[in-house]
Amino acid sequence: MRAAFGYGGQKCSATSRVIVDRRIKRQFLARLVEETKKIRIGDPVDREVFHGPVINEDAVEKYRSAVRLAKRGRGKVLCGGRVLTDGALRNGLFVEPTIVDGFPPSHRINQEEFFVPFLSVLEADGLDEALTRANGVEYGLTAGIFSEDPQEVQRFFDGIQAGVAYANRSGGATTGAVVGVQPFGGWKATTITNKAAGGDYYLQQFLREQSQTTYS
Repeated sequence: MRAAFGYGGQKCSATSRVIVDRRIKRQFLARLVEETKKIRIGDPVDREVFHGPVINEDAVEKYRSAVRLAKRGRGKVLCGGRVLTDGALRNGLFVEPTIVDGFPPSHRINQEEFFVPFLSVLEADGLDEALTRANGVEYGLTAGIFSEDPQEVQRFFDGIQAGVAYANRSGGATTGAVVGVQPFGGWKATTITNKAAGGDYYLQQFLREQSQTTYS
């Protein structure tokens, strides 16, 4: 919930898809929806508010577009889906955190990045299928796994196509890299260099090589 809806989902590393083992999907969704419905939406100056406005009207339209896609498809909107226009929120760019379920991996909802508070849930039979679905997009910035099995965690690290990977990060799942500790950068269409900011090879991108030769 925090990874998907922190900063209104407007982070490059925000969770936009969550892939859940089929055996625990029902319990997982019940807890996720329950926690999401507790989110307070409003003026982010208020300490009790978790979810402020999206950045502009274009973001609102992207949100509306994602919701329309969901409602036209064969999946379900589990919570959210509304642009808020009532009371104190009527003059702002406020939208509800939204969770959808039941869309195939190839659907636009699971292939595009909307940069709004919109989360899609997919299910998988085991880690191999989960990795296939996680890697089946053109982007590869961040990814995370929750597992009590160290061998599963290592398989995830070895197989995930993302520049930043986390295991069992309860505070953020896929987001919240620590500056100076965790180099940050993506793979695939997320970048053109595959070099992570703060990593060993990042500074070299800002240097020019020069071959100097003096003949006597």
